[in-house]
Amino acid sequence: MTQDEARAREVVEAVYRSDSRRVLATLIRLLGDFDLAEEAMHEAFATAVLRWPSDGVPDNPRAWLVSAGRFKAIDGIRRRARFDASLHRLVEQFDREEAGPSAGDDDTVEDDQLRLIFTCCHPALPPEGQIALTLREVCGLTTEEIARAFLAPAPTVAQRIVRAKSKIRDARIPYQIPARAELSDRLDAVLRVVYLVFNEGYSASAGASVTRHDLSAEAIRLGRLVVELLPEPEAIGLLALMLLHESRRDTRSSPEGDLVLLADQDRSRWDRARIAEGSALVQRALASRRFGPYTLQAAIAAVHAEAPAAEDTDWGQIVGLYEVLLRIEPSPVVELNRAAAVAMRDGPAAGLALVDAILARGDLGQYYLAHSARADLCRRLGQTDEARAAYRRALALTRQEPERRFLERRLRELGGERVSRG
Repeated sequence: MTQDEARAREVVEAVYRSDSRRVLATLIRLLGDFDLAEEAMHEAFATAVLRWPSDGVPDNPRAWLVSAGRFKAIDGIRRRARFDASLHRLVEQFDREEAGPSAGDDDTVEDDQLRLIFTCCHPALPPEGQIALTLREVCGLTTEEIARAFLAPAPTVAQRIVRAKSKIRDARIPYQIPARAELSDRLDAVLRVVYLVFNEGYSASAGASVTRHDLSAEAIRLGRLVVELLPEPEAIGLLALMLLHESRRDTRSSPEGDLVLLADQDRSRWDRARIAEGSALVQRALASRRFGPYTLQAAIAAVHAEAPAAEDTDWGQIVGLYEVLLRIEPSPVVELNRAAAVAMRDGPAAGLALVDAILARGDLGQYYLAHSARADLCRRLGQTDEARAAYRRALALTRQEPERRFLERRLRELGGERVSRG
């Protein structure tokens, strides 16, 4: 491979990482079919690998890829139309669009990924299908990653994606931003999608890294676009929540890739610009008095961000915010977070009683963080055998390597057993 070929391949790979989902979103709009667009996108990148070393990298790689992908898809459809009369109408449609004004013009939002999100979140699709499809097509998560986010089997998620695509095709759901009167009804599903994407990026469910910057950065970008389109309090609150969490990213793992707990993070390295922006957005959302769970979670994150040291954290305020959150959105995970805050305010025994009550109900039995929290509280209370058992249970449930190493380290610190990697 020549130096020019190597450089061109590096550029193609970099563009794929940064822009492939945007290219796909535009191709879906232009071609009107998810699978056809995905095939066209991969063909366009394959063509770039062959052409760019000799022709040079284009000034606008993304536009080049969109054009190449669209041309190859339409050319393939024209060839097949010779043998399939049903494709003639589709070819005629492409010819009209090619001759007419750009279908990409939109005075409201100039971003195909946002159009794609609203298409994937169309009310004709079931909620679980909306979110699975958006995570797959807009953000490029694998079926397995989506399954972990949903706590659902991968084949189930795969079926949801297939059915959602079929529904969009069969019902001819338009690829467009809905009218403003419809936006509010569609916003909840869109925000939930963005939230799930950010969570997977901020705390990866599996793999060698604590975080996945590509996903959390994409979620923040999409969150900004949603706020620009529809500056509702909860959209603002979600953006604030993401910015405040993202401000701590660089301190959440050691140089060796090991997990660093919130209490042990170097707060001098937190991103103060993100904290300032996030805190201002929290205040803006709270001032509306129409806020919801995202804004409350952002307010909790802001309390952490405002504390100059871990021991200065206002745990009473955090417990109070969790109690409000529980009233408007009851969930075992929120209960668990409140229990951890109560343990910091009132002591580990008070927190352990709450965690045990959650687990006794049968909730969160397969959620490793519940067992990890219980283990930590038992450790702080000197209940070594109980702590070991809970750490082992958490270790059996987690798929993230830094979390595994953290739990194994805790077990070694307790002594009395050798940790198995099997």
